[in-house]
Amino acid sequence: MHPTLRQETPADYPLVHSLIERAFRHDPHSDHREQFLVRALREAATFIPELSLVAELNQAIVGYILFTPITIDHAQTRIPSLALAPVCVAPDFQRQGIGSALIETGHRIATDLGYTTVIVLGHKDYYPRFGYERCVDHQITMPFAVADDYCMVKELTPGALTHIHGSVTYPKAFLGA
Repeated sequence: MHPTLRQETPADYPLVHSLIERAFRHDPHSDHREQFLVRALREAATFIPELSLVAELNQAIVGYILFTPITIDHAQTRIPSLALAPVCVAPDFQRQGIGSALIETGHRIATDLGYTTVIVLGHKDYYPRFGYERCVDHQITMPFAVADDYCMVKELTPGALTHIHGSVTYPKAFLGA
């Protein structure tokens, strides 16, 4: 089974909304509002359509990922970065490599667009396999309380975090969903 990965289109929005709701329905770590977050992020001026991807199998959308611009505020400089949120796969298709394919493809596109780092709040046992490390180990802090093990950063470009530390700033759409 090899899904087709492609950029999301506006025609996909209702299907993606439903997919996100189903994928997070039974997740005990979820606030069950991820689909509304995605809608708010799409409507933001910072939305990058190339970083909103779907996985399609037999003409059905079975996976989704979104990367949104954020910054790491270092000294007096705002360093561009991305937030990965959410990534999800339809319950019947989980554990088949679709989420991994979305993450890896998203990383490749983000790198091609010139981004050098990605921040994720997620499962501490899942994201390290893609090269994510704890933010605290890079002296990167969040603007809200979160356990260190669940806040991670990845260098898309080796050495991108050398001499960079500071606080992450999320767009208003991210915080108000």
